[in-house]
Amino acid sequence: MPGPRQRRGPGIVRSAPSIGERRAGTDTETVTIADTPCVWLTTLRSDGSPHTTPVWFLLRQNTFWIPSAEQNRKVRNLLDDPRVSLAVDGSSRDPWVAQGFGTIHHDVGEFGDLLRLFGEKYDGWDAADETREGPRVLVSVPVTRWLLRPD
Repeated sequence: MPGPRQRRGPGIVRSAPSIGERRAGTDTETVTIADTPCVWLTTLRSDGSPHTTPVWFLLRQNTFWIPSAEQNRKVRNLLDDPRVSLAVDGSSRDPWVAQGFGTIHHDVGEFGDLLRLFGEKYDGWDAADETREGPRVLVSVPVTRWLLRPD
């Protein structure tokens, strides 16, 4: 089964491998949850209704890191209610779903190591670039509970 399509720079789309598949060019190394291109983040609006959106992310030490423009709906939702759920690769045989509480970090420059890793994962993308959408934030979501986890 081919992996999900992944946007790479302006207008460039390629297939991404699915979790558990062998990584290209290796015999033993497999694709992990951290290699998937996006997660589906669900936050709660002030009326309690869900707001679900795909986001780019890093997963480090059981914490999801999600960059965003400060003005985006997901960030505004987190100001009212920090509860979130995250779904990873829901189209595969082994989906991952987590719950946690989001924390908004306005001091994006303090996270140079994460910014560098975002650039590596997403072909040089600058997660701190304010030129398109204004001020940037990082959202951290330590996983409090895995609802689905194939291992």
